[in-house]
Amino acid sequence: MFIRLVLGVVLSAIPSSQIQAAEIAPRPKPVLDPDAVAAIIDRHLAADWQARGIKPAAVADDGEYCRRVYLDVIGRAPKVSELREFLDDNDSQKRIKLVDKLLTLPSHAAHFAAVTRQAWLPQSVTNQQFAFFGVQLEVFLKNRYRDNTAADVTVRRLLTVATRINGFNGNGQMRFLQPDPNDPESQSLIAYYQANEVKPETVGASVSRLFLGIKLECAQCHDHPFAPYTKEQFWEFAAFFAELNALPSTRPSEMAPKSPQADKNRLNIPNTDKQVIAKFFDGSDPMWSVSKTPRQELAEWLTRPENPYFAKNLANRMWAHFFGIGIVDPVDEPGENNPPSHPKLLDELGQAFAAGKFDNRLLIRAITRSKAYQRTSKLSHPTQGNPRTFARMNVKGLTPAQLFDTLVAATGYRENPQFKNNQFAFFPQQGNPRSQFLLRFGSTDKPTETSTTILQALLLMNGEFVDGQTSTDRSEILGAVVDVPGWDIKKRLQIIFMTALSREPSPEEMEKFSSYVERGGAAGDSKKALGDVFWVLLNSPEFLFNH
Repeated sequence: MFIRLVLGVVLSAIPSSQIQAAEIAPRPKPVLDPDAVAAIIDRHLAADWQARGIKPAAVADDGEYCRRVYLDVIGRAPKVSELREFLDDNDSQKRIKLVDKLLTLPSHAAHFAAVTRQAWLPQSVTNQQFAFFGVQLEVFLKNRYRDNTAADVTVRRLLTVATRINGFNGNGQMRFLQPDPNDPESQSLIAYYQANEVKPETVGASVSRLFLGIKLECAQCHDHPFAPYTKEQFWEFAAFFAELNALPSTRPSEMAPKSPQADKNRLNIPNTDKQVIAKFFDGSDPMWSVSKTPRQELAEWLTRPENPYFAKNLANRMWAHFFGIGIVDPVDEPGENNPPSHPKLLDELGQAFAAGKFDNRLLIRAITRSKAYQRTSKLSHPTQGNPRTFARMNVKGLTPAQLFDTLVAATGYRENPQFKNNQFAFFPQQGNPRSQFLLRFGSTDKPTETSTTILQALLLMNGEFVDGQTSTDRSEILGAVVDVPGWDIKKRLQIIFMTALSREPSPEEMEKFSSYVERGGAAGDSKKALGDVFWVLLNSPEFLFNH
């Protein structure tokens, strides 16, 4: 192991250059063609680059694009056979065909469900008390992405699921909801409310952040210091979830107005004598009726195509997934102090998303077809330095699941199906490498700000899993590479590079590593030396990042 640590330092194999780097809108006109939406993206960015004198980066080669889109769409890098198939395809439309293919795979639904769960319930990543609720919600999301359910339908389903208080936990601090026996999905959906402690203010803050793109909780105790949100506005929004409040909505001495939903649409502002009635974020009032609950009223208003917040917010979040940074970034803090980098682009992107009936795959196809997404991450001109110009692809840290699944794809590790599908993988489990990676690498950091901690680095360099998968005796793919008859050292190195990094070695890398392998490395064994090279590649920044 010491030899490998030294080798990792001495043979800095990966060139650093390869890792560089509220007005209501009019009802949108239909834009259902991904190419048309991609053209919108490219038109706005090209105009911005020209105005600023920015020289955009070159188009990524096929290997770089293939690895990137695999990681973004299905959550792992391609296997050698998949990469070869793509590289050998001479069709000019092969990038479009690849994305269409990946969108049909079960791993696409699983990856996007995991990413969405982390965004919707970040507490399920950082607090094991809420982890199981995240797993339950992820089941629902996976089914929605598998069926390509429209985003507005998914959100309405979440906001309108029937809820009923079932009791309190042992210390009386958290309410528990009872699933609807007539609704098979209710168990997964109420997990969202459960993870938000079944509190109107906590659920309301989450909903405003996720689906309006507004961090209203900053005004929970006082008016927002930097934005025009008021404390009263926060509680008016939270009042749409007042039915979750186990306390009476009014004091016994007060008489509530006799109006529809009066027992479900109002809250007392804590530490005050003031009571507020639910009101939409734009200041308008719902048309209360006995046929719609407050949450149904909110869901209907929120997901209207002409809503000035919903479509743009979701389009911005999809953009941030693929580029690492949103057009508004942070994605849930718009305002005068955080304007969009390309406001007209965001407006048109939101309009196209709404006109396309909130089809997630329309956005994915459009973004991955854009010239901006297909550019290399290599910095080739000083004007490409600002990541918010999108003049080159931003480098993004892999999520824990992306990292482990990419290691599995690269090494041929045969994961125990019991562990792979085990919903309790976020707890430490003996002999379960996946649980170790999910726990050690769990983070809510932005993808472009991901850094490797000492403990994470040690797990990769010294951990039993990586050590075993870079051993010619235990690694299925490495063992096959070193034993194939008729291959010379350069051919074996070529396959190892394609396996780990989805590219062939540069001439300099080939010369350096072939010389090391020919000498047999520190142990005087060429096979073990190939394992050392594989270990270096799997611990390199180029492997650990999406670029």
